[in-house]
Amino acid sequence: MKAKSPTRRPEDIHAALAAKKGPVSRFLAKNYRHFNAAALLDSAKGYEAHLTAGGKMLVTIAGAMSTAELGISLAEMIRQDKVHAIVCTGANLEEDIFNLVAHDYYERVPHYRHLTASDEQALLNRHMNRVTDTCIPEMEAMRRIEAVVLEEWVKADRAGERYFPHEFMFKILRGGKLKKSYQIDPKNSWMLAACEKNLPMIVPGWEDATLGNMYAGHVISGDVKNVHTVRTGIEYMTWLADWYTKSAKVLRNGEGSIGFFQIGGGIAGDFPICVVPMLHQDLQRTGVPLWGYFSQISDSTTSYGSYSGAVPNEKITWGKLGAKTPKFIVESDATIVAPLIFAWVLGQ
Repeated sequence: MKAKSPTRRPEDIHAALAAKKGPVSRFLAKNYRHFNAAALLDSAKGYEAHLTAGGKMLVTIAGAMSTAELGISLAEMIRQDKVHAIVCTGANLEEDIFNLVAHDYYERVPHYRHLTASDEQALLNRHMNRVTDTCIPEMEAMRRIEAVVLEEWVKADRAGERYFPHEFMFKILRGGKLKKSYQIDPKNSWMLAACEKNLPMIVPGWEDATLGNMYAGHVISGDVKNVHTVRTGIEYMTWLADWYTKSAKVLRNGEGSIGFFQIGGGIAGDFPICVVPMLHQDLQRTGVPLWGYFSQISDSTTSYGSYSGAVPNEKITWGKLGAKTPKFIVESDATIVAPLIFAWVLGQ
């Protein structure tokens, strides 16, 4: 009886896949073999396979990933058409642009765990708003952007026009008024890359971001007369429903599907993934496909009631994912994991 040929080892399969890629990918193939490291590589391979099959990818961004300078890797993903839509918090929307124009004024506080209440007060007195180990300068970043975007808010308000938050950001980037203030290489700004591609974007809960607070202030002061000049919330969901329906229909004819790559949790992830059960259950539409790939990077613990820490299979019960949908979860720091997954997809 002929002996059964041995199964190829995972590390050999990974080495073959990485052979034509760059040094980062080859490092991952050699070293990332177990636990969260293996999940990272599985997620990256799944992302790549999804695109190769003709699918599109929606990426969601929570936390403070823009201040973590995710743009260094995400911008290239956008330019190379590895990302087809982005859902992000208002903070991530604006903080990429804050970094673009005020990077040289940022301060890193590596000893942030040892700061006293008096130390924090001293940072406030200097108008340095801290995000973990990084301080964002209020005057050089936030107020500089406020002055420019306020012009657009007032202009739209007086003309009776309404735009989404990301559309106002695209307007100020395209207008060129900030260009002289750029302090990083523009290729490292994911918002600039998204603007150049006119990438579909959704920003749920924009109201709680710094610029959202500023907008509310200008409505209260009367600078902006119509509170609805900036479109938000429900209108974003109706727009997303239309985008998903049309994109899924085109892809279904070509065998592809729409994937969901989630960085962090919260509203950035929960808001968009709900569009599928809404189309099925609330609108009673048939023939709308489920998400075709799902991966989440999260450091949230799986516990009672935690959405961010929920394992992907829970989403099957809500009509968001199917039993056979490729599902991955990497329980680790997104600032470390996301650039590595992107490096694999980019062949770096």
